[in-house]
Amino acid sequence: MPFYIRREVSKLWKRICAETATEINLLAENWKYILGGLIFQYIHGLAARGVHYIHRAGPTLQDVGFFLLPELGQDKAYISEIVFTFIFLSFVLWTFHPFILKGKKVYTVLIWCRVLAFLVMSQFLRIITFYSTQLPGPNYHCREGSKLARLPPPDNILEVLIIIPRGVLYGCGDLIFSSHMIFSLVFVRTYHKYGTRRLVKHFAWLIVVVQSFLIVASRKHYTVDVVVAWYTVNLVVFFVDKKLPELPDRPSGGGAFLLPLSKDNKAKEENHHKLVNGNSGDSADWRPRTQINGKTMEQGNVEAVTIGP
Repeated sequence: MPFYIRREVSKLWKRICAETATEINLLAENWKYILGGLIFQYIHGLAARGVHYIHRAGPTLQDVGFFLLPELGQDKAYISEIVFTFIFLSFVLWTFHPFILKGKKVYTVLIWCRVLAFLVMSQFLRIITFYSTQLPGPNYHCREGSKLARLPPPDNILEVLIIIPRGVLYGCGDLIFSSHMIFSLVFVRTYHKYGTRRLVKHFAWLIVVVQSFLIVASRKHYTVDVVVAWYTVNLVVFFVDKKLPELPDRPSGGGAFLLPLSKDNKAKEENHHKLVNGNSGDSADWRPRTQINGKTMEQGNVEAVTIGP
């Protein structure tokens, strides 16, 4: 193996080890938030499965998006899922890319704490909304005559508690508002704030707009489900983001990775730097000083100093 390749591999391994150690320390401090967010994802899945038991198939409601967008058809409905999978995987890879690439701006654990907070609040509102009023599903397997339009009564409690991927894909009743749009908008807004590539930001917003049309064209949601998601999720992210502490900046140097400081610790650090630099931070100590005979004197006492020959 050439020397250059060995050196680069060694640098990469050191970077991975340093990032892993830093993220493990952060995870040890914030594991409750991560675990709580993941548990709520399961609760959200249970709620969506529960509404499927009470779903009633009926005529598809009148929808302006159905008039404007041609129906993709059941054989092409997977296109919207492909776009969503691309958004999901791209964001996950971006949050973990600093373990390999340079130029990390944020901490992976802290960014996921923030993302899960946005998802939990948005999904909590979604659960309240789709349980308030059940609409007849426009999806192909939710229409009248389909055996999947309503789940049969469960035989045991495990049948309700165990969520299988097929049940997620063929759910009915959890319409207002779109869960796919929740994830997509949260991911894109997070990258828009903490990402560094302007072109990627523009492309991400374009992909979300395209996905909005594909969801309606594939008849997975009514247009109102997508429209409500656009302004609800954006408002949730806006207000929740203001309540959360800002993510700390990464150290600019190549030395040890520092853990984020709280507001009180940051203030103490700033005061410490001021004291080290000869400035206590008090406005009364900001008077200009003059150096005479190797001694630093305040300007108010300069007149009393006698300069010898």
